Parts: sequence; C-alpha cells; structure tokens
Amino acid sequence: MNALISVSDKTGVVEFATALQTLGAKIFSTGGTASLLAASGVAVTEVAELTGFPEMLDGRVKTLHPRVHGGLLARRDLPAHMNALESHGIAPIDLLVVNLYPFEATVAKAGCTLEDAIENIDIGGPAMVRSAAKNWKDVTVITDASQYQAVLAELRAGGTVTRKTRFSLAVTAFNRVSQYDGAISDYLSSVQEDGGQALFPGQANGRFVKLQDLRYGENPHQQAAYYRDLNPAPGSLVSAVQLQGKQLSYNNIADADAAWECVKGFETPACVIVKHANPCGVAIAADALEAYTKAFKTDPTSAFGGIIAFNREVDAAAAEAVARQFVEVVMAPGFSDAALSVFKSKANLRVLRIALPPGGSSAWEQGRNAVDVKRVGSGLLMQVADNHELLLADVKVVTRLQPTAAQFQDLMFAWKVAKYVKSNAIVFCAGGMTTGVGAGQMSRVDSARIAGIKARNAGLSLRDSVVASDAFFPFRDGLDVVLDAGANCVIQPGGSMRDDEVIAAANERAVAMVFTGVRHFRH
Repeated sequence: MNALISVSDKTGVVEFATALQTLGAKIFSTGGTASLLAASGVAVTEVAELTGFPEMLDGRVKTLHPRVHGGLLARRDLPAHMNALESHGIAPIDLLVVNLYPFEATVAKAGCTLEDAIENIDIGGPAMVRSAAKNWKDVTVITDASQYQAVLAELRAGGTVTRKTRFSLAVTAFNRVSQYDGAISDYLSSVQEDGGQALFPGQANGRFVKLQDLRYGENPHQQAAYYRDLNPAPGSLVSAVQLQGKQLSYNNIADADAAWECVKGFETPACVIVKHANPCGVAIAADALEAYTKAFKTDPTSAFGGIIAFNREVDAAAAEAVARQFVEVVMAPGFSDAALSVFKSKANLRVLRIALPPGGSSAWEQGRNAVDVKRVGSGLLMQVADNHELLLADVKVVTRLQPTAAQFQDLMFAWKVAKYVKSNAIVFCAGGMTTGVGAGQMSRVDSARIAGIKARNAGLSLRDSVVASDAFFPFRDGLDVVLDAGANCVIQPGGSMRDDEVIAAANERAVAMVFTGVRHFRH
C-alpha cells in the first residue's frame, strides 16, 4: 500500500503514519509533514523524489504533477490505466491523507489582510482530494484527523478499507472541498476596493450539515430535513441533546427555537411557553416552578400542546407541574434526576437539554445568528439579525408622568418579550409575567384588542399593567385601546408622524410612556 500524507493540521499524524508503516505501507509526504515524520522515526519519501521535480514557488507547486494525480486517478480495474502507469513509471497511490491550509481560521482573525488570505488558499490539496475522492473505489481519502482510527481499525481487521467506508470518506472529502471553496468565495466576494469587507458578500454560499431527516414539514404532505451551521454557536438550538420522547417535528424545532431564543435572554429564572411561533406566556420568578406557574396563567388554552423553555435547571416540583399539562417539548439547561423520573411517565414528551451560551460581545458567543436569512421565490433575503438589547439608559420618557421603579422593571421585561412576538405585537405585563399577548395581526389596534380578550379569557386583570408595542402607534386609537383595557404605562419605539398626538393622548389620560428609538418587527 502506498500512502501520500500532506497535512496542515498535524494532530495525530505521527501516530497514524507510524501505524501505517507497521502495516507495511510505503509513505510519501511533502515539506513540513515529511520533516516531522522523518524526525519522529517514520521512513518517508519526499514527494519531490516521487515526482522527480522539486517543490518551487515557496511551496505553491509541489503535488501538481502526473506522478501524483496519475497514481490517484488510475482505475485498477482498467488494464489501459494500469498499463499507462507502468509505462510512465507511476506508482499507484492507495491512501491519501490531506487537510487543507487553514483559510477559514486565517480570515477569522482580526487584522487579516487580503495577502494573508490569498496565501492560505490551498491549491494542490483540494486537487489531490478531488482526484482521490473521484477514484474512491480504489483510493481511500482522509481529510480530518478524526477519521484516522476508523481507517486503521479496518486495515488491521481485514487488510483493506471497506467499500462502504471509502465511499463515505469520499463524500466527506467532496463536502470539505465545497465548504472550503464556499468560504473562499464568501471572503473574496466581500473584499472592497478600500481593503474593507462588505457586510454581505457578492455571492452567498450556505454551508450546512444535515442533522436528521424529519417525518414531514409544516404539513404531512411536505418532506423536510434539519440542518446545522458548519460552525454552530454554543448554546444554540442545534446543540440540544434529546433525552427522551418522539422524534422532533419540523414545527417542534421552529417553535423550540423561538422559545429558546426568548428565554435565554433573561438573567433571572424564566419560563417561556410558545405556541405556533409566538410566546403565549412568559414569566420571571425566583425558581423554575414559580416561573412556569406564572407563565402558564397568561394563556392556559394556548399553552395546550405548546413548547416550554426554562433558563434554569428543572427540578421535580417544576416537572410535576409541567407534566399535568399536554406539552410537546420541554427544554432547559439541565434536569434533576427526579425531574427526569417524572417525565418518564410521558413517553412521547420530548425533553431537550441545552447549555446556555457562554456569553460575550459577539452574536456567536451569545448563541445567536449574526445574519438571518429568509427564503423568497428564487431568492434570499439576508439581514443582520435583530440582536439589539435595550438598556435602561437608552429609554426616553416622553410624558409628564414618570414610570415608577417597579414599572420600569416591567417595561423592560415587556419589551424583551415583544421582540419575540410576531408583528403587530402588543404585550401586557405585570409583576414579571405576561398578562395578555396580541400577535400577528394586520392592525395594531386588533392586536391590542386580542391581547385584552385573551387576558379576560384567562381571568387576568390588566388593571395597572404595563404594555409594550413592537412598533409605534400610528394614531392615538391603539393607545386608547390598551389604556381602556387597564394599562397605565407604555413602552414603544416612537417615530410616528403623529408622535405628538399620541404623547398628548398619554398626558391627557395621565399615564407614563417611554420611547426606545428601536422597533422589533418580526415577520
């Protein structure tokens, strides 16, 4: 067996090459890899000796040679191919080990220049990987150190790598080259003349890995699958571990994401209940049980069959309360053993454990998307994700009456919830819990009316509540509706041509109102 090894990431390569040598392989290598292997006692032949041509142009040209690609591409089942190798003195290469120059890591570094990026574009590596993967029936191609042990196990067991494994490795290899080329395209097509980077590249190349096929999509006649980012953010939904229950559905995943994105934004213990992509109950409290109890009170009818997310460990008391309802999914950073025992009686209940993100200044560190994408007919809409977090210092009081300290707390809570409610969004809150939610209406007035109806149906009073509107009130009628329902303090973005009219109405009715200067449309 002839093996060619040329790696940028040298993790485990000495041990792997040593094992190959023990199995009788003849090893060829390039530059730094060859030097490392030789220094470690591995018998290695430089590629320059194989090709009869020296490496040149600072290593840019070393494996782009017929003695390399002929050895990789020759089909062993075609006599004409084998005769051609023999006539030109080319040895077949049976195993290729290549990982590529670290382009993605290079461009991710602060201060990376275009010259740095260009020099980290691998040419010979992808060419060899493609040659070996194309000829997968005869050649094993390894593109990551994580694959070493599985290949060695098969070689030790049967003296060869199985057909199934060779094909799987070839698919992985082509995927890796695709990912690599996509990263290069994204970077280079965003380079601007002044040396800066455009926020959105000239060509967008999505790179996603399938996690699982789903039973169906939004409806049973639609097929569906679930994918993750190539480099997912810690604490994002794709990192969830399912501890029990049926397979997640398309709608489960969409709703679970809405619930998780909302709940992880609270610093105190919180519970979010989502139904059909909208929070129907949100609360903060001293512990998981109290948070759930308050959130459930908002809209028990809509909570039936909902998705429940906690940002704290779920204990037995909280689990017992949840288990009394019909719930599709429960998710939290952790579950006590006693809580899991409670949920075992609900065999179909999907229980997800998902770590909270580590936190930091970047969207990735916060477990959030930096860019959101929406599919439209034969195209995409891309935008910077709405990761804006309102600070109390940014709030502007626009009425004669000032909110109290307790009202400010509820205003900030209501605003955080409204961000995750479909537009037009109206959210009533009091005492750290939602008391009425109006979502997704064509008219803001109708959303306000629906929020009041839901509160009455749940037996909740809106008297002395606060209310959040995700966008400005274009007329005073929407404000009048929420005040008639019982609110006495309002948070909204402002920015309407009729702001003065709405402020005057608030002063007329002796309520406090604050502007955020930011809206949170969610379509």
